[in-house]
Amino acid sequence: MAEIPRASSSTEGFFQLLPTLEAQYTSPVLSNFAGSGTAQHLSDDPVLARVLNLYLPSEAREQVGASIHKLSRRVLQPSVLRHAVEADTNVPTLHPLTTFGVVNKSDPLHTCEGWNALKAIGIEEGSVAIAYDTTKTNYNRRIAQFGTNHVWSHTSAMTMCPMSMTDGAASLLYRHLNDPDGDQPGRKAIFAETYRRLVSRDPRQSWTSGQWMTERTGGSDVSRTETLARRLTKDEISTDERLGLDQDILGQPLGPWRVDGFKWFSSATDSDVVVLLARTAQGISAFLVPMRRKIRGRDVSRAGGAGGEATELNGVRIQRLKDKLGTKALPTAELELKGARGWLIGQEGKGVKEISAILNITRIYAAAGSVSYWSRGLGICRAFSKVRQARGRFLYNHPQHVLWMAAETVKYWAATQFSFFGIALLGCSEQGWEAAVKNTASETLIPKDSTVRAGLLRLLTPAIKARISLASVSGLRETMECLGGVGYCENNEDGGVMNLAKLFRDTISNTIWEGTASVMAEDICRVIKDRRIANGNVIEAVFGSWVKGVLQHCRGRFSEECGVVEERLQALIASVKGASAEELEYRGRDLLAHLEAISSAVILLHDASTDGDEVASYIASRYVWSQAVHHSQYQRKQASRQEDAAIDRKIFLGTDFHPRGRDEKL
Repeated sequence: MAEIPRASSSTEGFFQLLPTLEAQYTSPVLSNFAGSGTAQHLSDDPVLARVLNLYLPSEAREQVGASIHKLSRRVLQPSVLRHAVEADTNVPTLHPLTTFGVVNKSDPLHTCEGWNALKAIGIEEGSVAIAYDTTKTNYNRRIAQFGTNHVWSHTSAMTMCPMSMTDGAASLLYRHLNDPDGDQPGRKAIFAETYRRLVSRDPRQSWTSGQWMTERTGGSDVSRTETLARRLTKDEISTDERLGLDQDILGQPLGPWRVDGFKWFSSATDSDVVVLLARTAQGISAFLVPMRRKIRGRDVSRAGGAGGEATELNGVRIQRLKDKLGTKALPTAELELKGARGWLIGQEGKGVKEISAILNITRIYAAAGSVSYWSRGLGICRAFSKVRQARGRFLYNHPQHVLWMAAETVKYWAATQFSFFGIALLGCSEQGWEAAVKNTASETLIPKDSTVRAGLLRLLTPAIKARISLASVSGLRETMECLGGVGYCENNEDGGVMNLAKLFRDTISNTIWEGTASVMAEDICRVIKDRRIANGNVIEAVFGSWVKGVLQHCRGRFSEECGVVEERLQALIASVKGASAEELEYRGRDLLAHLEAISSAVILLHDASTDGDEVASYIASRYVWSQAVHHSQYQRKQASRQEDAAIDRKIFLGTDFHPRGRDEKL
């Protein structure tokens, strides 16, 4: 007798099995799998393993890999996932007034425990500190740092935003640690103590830094800055001393400069210090401003303090918090500065030059954070494809689905490799070629000549920031579609592991933060016209020479692909040769696309050539034929549908993936 159908209900019927997210990186040394294998084959995100293999020497790879292995599992712990959900749902709130209407200078900004816990985890894991650990001299610390952040950023609920600015501030202060006090007594000691705390791995000691440049007059264009700074008079300093308003929270003296103005966007409003721009008599200048100051000699109960150690904001009033599409956990605010005391950094009137040290780093963070989010999105798609069925077959057995996801994986690998190439150049600029590159597989990828490396870093950083942040948004939209309606929902259940919507809206911010693609395009044009770099011939003399030099090592395996990339290079050279500044600006976004396609192709081809890995070779070739080809004379060799489908599965699911039971055949 046929079984009588039963109606489904809220508690009966079909329920989809929750996909199991795999750890992003697995170290062979720490693996529990019998027989083990390489990190690439054991890891759910194999391109990260290839990045570490490419840029780190073997002895460092084991140490760094062990740390990333552990963090890859920590981010999946229920307690950490709960922190991430809480940070995104229990958003920052502003409490500008006390009970009886007095301006609340003590604690107007409230953030949740989840946000604070995630900040502490990032600090403990060395999200900033790794890059500044000078005891590690035999490998590229930036690769180790961003390898760590690659498996952390997507779970960090935007706490990596203040970390990126903290990193930038640390880099800036490091350049000035030996500056004499000059006419700012005590500045050297302040810079040293601030730097120590910015690079600490102890959450009890560590500080984070904000970065305040954006005003109502413009974001990336700071030329019309309306915030003003002036030296305090002796009488004003004496008055602050008499009122007990002359020390920061550590009891150190506040700076001799007074800053007044309005900042339209300030992310990381809960930071401990801030680097900002203000206009002085000599022009736009950079300042270090502590967020808080001690209150001495007053009724601490009215300041919300206790034990005589009350503090208040240092001349800063939070006007309102921004209501944003994403980055909900991040306290972004409008700020009024009235009498904020701080320290001049570097020379007066040279603030834009000083702040550029932060911009290069934070732009790299924007790209790296975007691909981290993208990596989690694709990890969810892989897990979902292994448990979801459609028309009686698991998704991994639908060739069209796997082809689609394989194409997305190719683009993700390219973005990740492009991002980490910029990171490698950054680390090399800080440590030198001998320390950061020698004895690694990247010796033939990263030029020895420091002038060439500097030119590449300056040219490619805007392209990396612009193109990868845009590609990641597109990629995450595709991952949402992969899950259907569930992908469009704010899934905060089960630790939020399926919340692709959150990843999508948070990643969008990186297309704007630190400069839109149009701003990056304008920057590229300035680099191309800059006669200080290769006498104004950076595209051909620096970039073109690098491309051709690297491709020489790839021809044996990828002859036609190298030809395609060289054709694209010639198209780029032709488009800039003799072009006016106006023509370059008009074509700016096209130039970004050229630089991305050529660079990504070169890096992927080089990486695949280092060991002839099957999947890496497929990905490099597919990227060239799908993204880098430009009116080519070359023709791609066609494989059968069955051959292509087998390759698709290896690219998307890995070479060690084994289908279930009756679904073994395509």
